[in-house]
Amino acid sequence: MHLAPNEERANIFFLDGSKQRQVRKKTVSFSSMPNDRKISSTAACMAFMMEGCEMKKVRSNSRMYNRYFLLDPDMHWLRWEPSKKDSDKAKLEIKSIKEVRLGKKTPVLRSNGLSDQFPDECAFSIIYGDNYESLDLVGSTADVVSTWVMGLRYLVSYGRHPVDMVEQSQPSLRTSWIGSVFELADMEKDGYIDLFRATQIIKGLNPGMKESRIELKFKELQKAKDQYGEDINMDTFVEAYCELCTRPEIFFLLVQFSSNKEYLDSKDLMLFVEVEQGVEGVNEDMCREIVQKFEPSAEGRERGYLSIDGFTHYLLSSECHIFDPQHKRVCQDMTQPLSHYYINSSHNASLLEDHFWGSSDISSYIRALRMGCRSLEVIVWDGPDNEPVLDIINQYAFESSEYPLILCLVTHCCIHQQRVIAQHMKKILGDKLYVDLPNKEEIYLPSPEQLRGKILIKGKRLPPSCTETEGDVTDEEEGLEMSRRLGSVQFRDFDISKKEQKYWEICSFNEVDANRFANEFPEDFVCYNKRFLSRIYPTPMRIDASNINPQDFWKCGCQIVAMNYQTPGLMMDLNLGWFRQNGNCGYVLRPAIMREEVSYFSANARDSLPGVSAQLLHIKVISGQNLPKPRGSAAKGDVVEPYIYAEIHGIPADCAEQRTKTVSQNGDNPVFDESFEFQINLPELAALRFVVLDDDYIGDEFIGQYTIPFECLQPGYRHVPLQSLTGEFLANTTLFVHIAITNRRGGGKAHKRGLSVRKGRKTREYTSTKTTGIKVVDELFRASTQPLREATDLRENVQNALVSFKELCGLTPAANMKQCILTVSTWLMNSERVLQLTVDLSETYPAMEAQGPVPELLRKVLTAYDMVEDTVKRMINNTAPKQQKSVVCCLFPGLDFHVDLHRIGAREGLKGRKLQKAMESYAWNITVLKVR
Repeated sequence: MHLAPNEERANIFFLDGSKQRQVRKKTVSFSSMPNDRKISSTAACMAFMMEGCEMKKVRSNSRMYNRYFLLDPDMHWLRWEPSKKDSDKAKLEIKSIKEVRLGKKTPVLRSNGLSDQFPDECAFSIIYGDNYESLDLVGSTADVVSTWVMGLRYLVSYGRHPVDMVEQSQPSLRTSWIGSVFELADMEKDGYIDLFRATQIIKGLNPGMKESRIELKFKELQKAKDQYGEDINMDTFVEAYCELCTRPEIFFLLVQFSSNKEYLDSKDLMLFVEVEQGVEGVNEDMCREIVQKFEPSAEGRERGYLSIDGFTHYLLSSECHIFDPQHKRVCQDMTQPLSHYYINSSHNASLLEDHFWGSSDISSYIRALRMGCRSLEVIVWDGPDNEPVLDIINQYAFESSEYPLILCLVTHCCIHQQRVIAQHMKKILGDKLYVDLPNKEEIYLPSPEQLRGKILIKGKRLPPSCTETEGDVTDEEEGLEMSRRLGSVQFRDFDISKKEQKYWEICSFNEVDANRFANEFPEDFVCYNKRFLSRIYPTPMRIDASNINPQDFWKCGCQIVAMNYQTPGLMMDLNLGWFRQNGNCGYVLRPAIMREEVSYFSANARDSLPGVSAQLLHIKVISGQNLPKPRGSAAKGDVVEPYIYAEIHGIPADCAEQRTKTVSQNGDNPVFDESFEFQINLPELAALRFVVLDDDYIGDEFIGQYTIPFECLQPGYRHVPLQSLTGEFLANTTLFVHIAITNRRGGGKAHKRGLSVRKGRKTREYTSTKTTGIKVVDELFRASTQPLREATDLRENVQNALVSFKELCGLTPAANMKQCILTVSTWLMNSERVLQLTVDLSETYPAMEAQGPVPELLRKVLTAYDMVEDTVKRMINNTAPKQQKSVVCCLFPGLDFHVDLHRIGAREGLKGRKLQKAMESYAWNITVLKVR
C-alpha cells in the first residue's frame, strides 16, 4: 500500500526580508490515502495495518533498512519482511509491547547521525519485552505513523481481552446515535431520506462543512455500492457521517486516553483534563458535567461516556480555547500609578476635518471606544456651535471599560472658539470630567482605580495673558506638546525632564523622534516612562494612515502609542491582541522590570535579561479547520493550499518566526503536525501571532490570523479562532495546536541560536554583578558573586535532572511530572510479570521505590527520579537558604545607597557618562539580586 503524494510550494525568506519562490517539493495530507480513506474508527486502523506498508527500520548503528510491516489477521503479531532472520523471528508479539512512543524519543532515534534526516512526526518507537528494548521505525508521512501508533496503542490497551473486543460486532455508541438521527429524519419510515435533507442534517451537525463536499461524499459512496438516485439509506448516511465528521488527530487523542474502547469515561476524561490540559482541582463530577454538556447521544450522557463527537465538541468549545478565560475579566492590579500601564490609544479616529465638531465620522469614535480604546484623539476646528462628538463620547465613554478615558485635544481654532469648547465640555460631560488640581506633594499620577469613570483632558493649557492670535496650534507644533510661548515645558532631554518635569505633565513624540530615543538612549527612555506618561503618534509622512509598530515603543515603556484604528493589518492585530489580556479594559500593567524604581532594563536587549526568568514556548501546529479562500484572491476554485506562520513579537531578543509546510488541496481539514520552539526572554512583553496564508493565490494570500499575549496562553490541546483582516472572527474557522511552556533551563534548545540548554558545569552562563566604579558599592556587591554562582548551579542541576528523568520516560523536556508518572504507571500495567512500585506521599518529597527486581530501563528511571529528588532537596533545604541570606545581606544595604548614589559617585570623581554608567551598573546589580 502506498500514498499518492501531492505537491507543495515552499517559500524562502532572506535576511533582507525578501521572499523568493522555490521549486515544488513533495508533501502529503491525511486525506491523500487511497480512496480518500479516513481513519475514523479503530476498525479502519486495523484494516490499514493488516494491509501493511513500507517503513524504515532503524538500527542502533544508525543505519536504516526498508521493510514492509503488517499486522497479522488475528491481531496478535506484528511482522516485517524481507529480513535476514527467519520469518518466525521477524515478528513481534503484540502482548509483549509495553509502550508506543511517537517522535524521536529513544537513544537510537536521538542519535546525531539520524536526528536531522527525518521530521519528528515521522518517527515512532515500539518498546517491548521484559528488558524494554526498542523497535525504532520511520514512516513515509506523519499520517502513516499516526495510524500505526493509534492502532498499536489500542491493541496494547486491549491485548488482555478476547480479539472480538476490537471488532465491530456491535453498533458503537456513535453509530447508534447517528442512526437515531437518521430515523428521526425518515418521516415516511421507508428507510430513505432525500439527498438534500441528508446533506442539511450533516451540515447542521458540522456548520463549517461545505455542502458540495457532503454531496460529493454521498455520491461517491452510492457509486461504490452501485446505488444511484437522490435517496440515501441509513447505512450510507452513517458511513458518510463517520467519514466526513471524524477528525483523525482528535480520534488519535481519544484512543490514546481511552480505557473503554472508542469513548472516554469520566476517569479517562479526568486524566486528559488534568495531565494534558493542565487544569488543577479536576474531579469526576466536573468531568461528568463535561459529558452532559457536550456528548450528543442520550445513551452516552446517561452512562457518562464521551464519544468522538462529544470529545470533538468539547475541544472546540470555549473551555479548550487557547486564551486563558481568567484574562477575559480585569485580572491585573489597577491601583498602580497611571504611568505604570500601557493604554489603548487611537490616533485620528475621525478622518474628516471639515470644521469644529462638524461632519466628523462619528461611527469611528464609537467603534474605537467599543474596541477598548482609552485614549482618543479629538481634532478641533473652527466651525458652527454644535457638538455631536462630545455627545457620542459622553454616551459611549464607559460602555466597554469603566477605567479613565483620556481625550487628546488637537486644537486648530481661535481662543474664542476654545472657550466655547470648554463650556460645551463642562456642560455635556458634567461630573465625568476630571477637574481636580494635581497634588504637588505626590510624585506619581493617580491610579486607574482612583480615576474610574473619569474623563481626562490632555491639551495645551493657555495662560490667562494669551492673546486671540496665539491660540491656534499647527500640526508641526503638536509634536512639541507644550510650546515655550504658551508657558509650559518642552521635551529637550532626559536629564532636564528628570529635574524639571512635573509628574502630571505629558509629552508627545512623533515616531521619528521616539525611534531615535529608543535606539540611542534605551535605558533613559525606560526610566523616563517610570514616572511620566509619553504619547507616541505617527509621523505626518504616513499619508496612507498606516500604523507604527507599537512593540517598538512598548519595549521602551511608552504608555500611549496612538494607532489608526481604521487601518487593519499586522500592527492593529498586535495592538488589539495585546489589550485583550486584562478584560479588554484598555489598560495593561507594564512588566515589573519597567516599573520598579531601582531596576535595569534596556529596550534593545538581545539576550536574556537580569531579573527575568526566560521561558521556552513549545508549539505543535496540528491541523486547521474550514479555512476559506482569501477574500481578495483571484485564483479559481475554492481549494486553498494553506501554510502557517507562528510569530513572536516582543523585545528584539524574542522576535522570531517559523513556518509550516504547505498542505496541498486540502483546506477543509489540513494536517500540518509540525513543532516549533521559541525562547522568550521577557514573557510579560511577548505576543504570539498565528497567520494563515494561501500558497495557491493570485492577488491576496491572507486567510486569517490570531494574536495572543504570551501571558494568556493555556497549555495543552487548544483551538485557535481565526480572525479576518478587519478583525471579525471567521465562523467555524480554527487551528488545532498543542502548547507547552517550560523554564529555559528545563530542556530543549534555544532554536535561534542552537544553544543546548543542558550545559556542562564549565560552560554554564552566570548572571553576575557589574562594577560601578564606586568603591564602597562595589565591595558590597562583590560579596554576592559566589552565592549567585552557587544558586545558578543549584537551579541548573535540578533542571538537568528533570530533563534526564523525562527523556528516560520517553517524553520531551516540555512534558510535566504528571505525564511522567502516567507513563511509568502504564509500563507497570502492561507488564506480563507482576511489578510493584510504591510512592510514599507521607514525606515532604514523595519517594518512588520498586519492590523486588525490575527491568533495567525502569531501574534507570527510578534512579533518575531519585536524582531529581536529591537535587531539589539540596536546593531547598541545605544550600539555598544560606545563599539567599548572603544575597539579602547585599540587597538591602545596596538599596540604601539609592538616594545618595549620585552624590557618592560625584564625590569619587565620576561625572558625565561615567557617572551615568555607574548608575546603570548599580541598577543592573539590584535587578540581579532581587530575583535570587
